[in-house]
Amino acid sequence: MTGFIIRCIVAAITLSFNSYLFYTGYWGWGIFVIFISALVVLSFFRNENMILALNQMRVGNTDKALKYINRITHPHLMPRKQHAYILFLQAVMSAQSEGMTQSEHKLRKAIGLGLRKAEDNAMARMHLAGICAQTGRKKEAISLLSEAKKLDSSGMMKEQIRTMQQQLQMAPSKNQMRMAQMMGGRRKSPKMR
Repeated sequence: MTGFIIRCIVAAITLSFNSYLFYTGYWGWGIFVIFISALVVLSFFRNENMILALNQMRVGNTDKALKYINRITHPHLMPRKQHAYILFLQAVMSAQSEGMTQSEHKLRKAIGLGLRKAEDNAMARMHLAGICAQTGRKKEAISLLSEAKKLDSSGMMKEQIRTMQQQLQMAPSKNQMRMAQMMGGRRKSPKMR
């Protein structure tokens, strides 16, 4: 929140200084300060912590990326698309530490808010399908994987989606899992007479 207040103060100062330069006749400096003011105003729409987190994700350093994402204190005050990306990154990076239900909730909310790129939507659906498969919701996982396959236009996740589909075909259904739990995790062999 203090970063937002500082940005507001800097934007007000640059805009007032810009109008002063135009009023006094320093047109060249006024045009130059317009570019500086534009950078300050653009910082309202792009959060620097999210840019740093996405950069660390590209490099493969998830610990630093999670640190930058956790610096954002009020993501609900950001634009919808950025809020969706923050929820998506938090769900993907902290799935083991937070648990499946929390991760599923964040992924569903991120998909609902809308991610910009089709590949990001496909990845979110693929992670959600993995969570559904682990909790025994096979039909929902299959439908999410088919949606992810449609959204993956570049074919980057083609192999991962195929592997998950093969695993889902071999996985037992929810009813079979329930029967195995009732029988103590094993099939009873028939009694010999």
